[in-house]
Amino acid sequence: MMDDEFEIEMSPLCQTMRVDDKTVQVDIYRGETESWVLEVVDEYGTSTIWNDQFSTDLDALAVVKKIIREEGIDALINETS
Repeated sequence: MMDDEFEIEMSPLCQTMRVDDKTVQVDIYRGETESWVLEVVDEYGTSTIWNDQFSTDLDALAVVKKIIREEGIDALINETS
């Protein structure tokens, strides 16, 4: 049996963000590479993973904060799920 599994490192910046009674879970992690992956899970369980990866976990978190600031938290929520 081959061991294709690898460790996933979760960023300490992972967090739940709540704005206007709406919530998203922000997960930032990395696996075999040094780059960080950004994933946002909305209150309906819909997961959005960014295609681009980030040099730092702080860069990934900044993207989410910018979206919420400029477009509102609804831009991260898929109510049709």
